[in-house]
Amino acid sequence: MARRARRTHSAVFKAKVALAAMAGDKTYIPMARGFVYLTAVMDWRSRKVLAAKIAITLEACHAVDVLAEALNRYGRPEIVNTDQGSQFTAQAFVQAVKECGGKLSMDGRGARRDNVFVERLWKSVKYERVSLHAYDSVTEAQTSIQHYLDWYNRFRPHSSLGKQTPDEAYAVMLPTVELAA
Repeated sequence: MARRARRTHSAVFKAKVALAAMAGDKTYIPMARGFVYLTAVMDWRSRKVLAAKIAITLEACHAVDVLAEALNRYGRPEIVNTDQGSQFTAQAFVQAVKECGGKLSMDGRGARRDNVFVERLWKSVKYERVSLHAYDSVTEAQTSIQHYLDWYNRFRPHSSLGKQTPDEAYAVMLPTVELAA
């Protein structure tokens, strides 16, 4: 039986500028009692977290809210890449991507490497922040994780970015606009 080649999206993300592609994903955050979900959208090239939200459910409206916040603050990407989670395959999310004029790219089932930068973000969030706290409330988790994401963007250097922070890399990678004469 012939093996089917695994479809990968890495060729799509060869862009040299920020905002060519956004990546979205969600993860669970353990608390002292129970857990919450963290949904985020990041710039694929600079690793900058563009928007994030903590919620107690996995509904598509949270993914739509995070995407809308990223679009309002940073503009439209060419591509929005996600996994095949139910909130990202929901009609509301697919429609939000279409309305912004971007193309929706979804990772193959079980292909967590396709969204490797967001997966790496989750590892950093969990090891560098969440594992050090037992959050007693959703508000406490929101405040702590948002502080971490702000620090991550502004102060955490990345070897793959030449020791730049995501904010520094993002600023350098923004497409240039020629001034009118």
